[in-house]
Amino acid sequence: MTDKCNKQQNINYFYEKEFMKKMMVLAFLLTLGAIGAQAQKYALIDMEYILKNIPAYEMANEQLNSISKKWQAEVESVQQEAQNLYKTYQADLVFLSAEMKTKKEAQIVAKEQEAQDLKRKYFGTDGELYKKRESLVRPIQDEIYNAIKEISEKQGYALVIDRASAMSIIYATPKIDISSDVLTKLGYSK
Repeated sequence: MTDKCNKQQNINYFYEKEFMKKMMVLAFLLTLGAIGAQAQKYALIDMEYILKNIPAYEMANEQLNSISKKWQAEVESVQQEAQNLYKTYQADLVFLSAEMKTKKEAQIVAKEQEAQDLKRKYFGTDGELYKKRESLVRPIQDEIYNAIKEISEKQGYALVIDRASAMSIIYATPKIDISSDVLTKLGYSK
């Protein structure tokens, strides 16, 4: 059971890290644009805090977890079938002719391949889970990005850094954290 939880956590971690990487690229590009500016203003956001306060994101994650568990159970069922075929093969091995051994081995290999294909279909880099996550989470991420961009342009921020993914930030004054402003802009006042 912990294996399933770890797999799900790894999947969620992967997608959240991808989003964080994109935010870091945005921060880097904003930094490059700000190099020529005289007075530079900076702001921080806490993406984890923002996402936790958006109900649609939480619902999307719950839906993704539910779908992922369902698909994982389906993959494990096919894997179990392959294991059962193998156990039956091992038990009947002494009674099987060479032709029957070959046939049974082919069935086992086919079932194992089916499990791998199913796993790739659902959880691969361009799998169904990735596509579902894109359709559910991408609009929320785009909304957040646009809100950050609008606030930055209006307030004149040259750089916005995500404190949740920027490991090198040791201290930053809460005065420059605009996470609550982003939530307010999105209609989720705190």
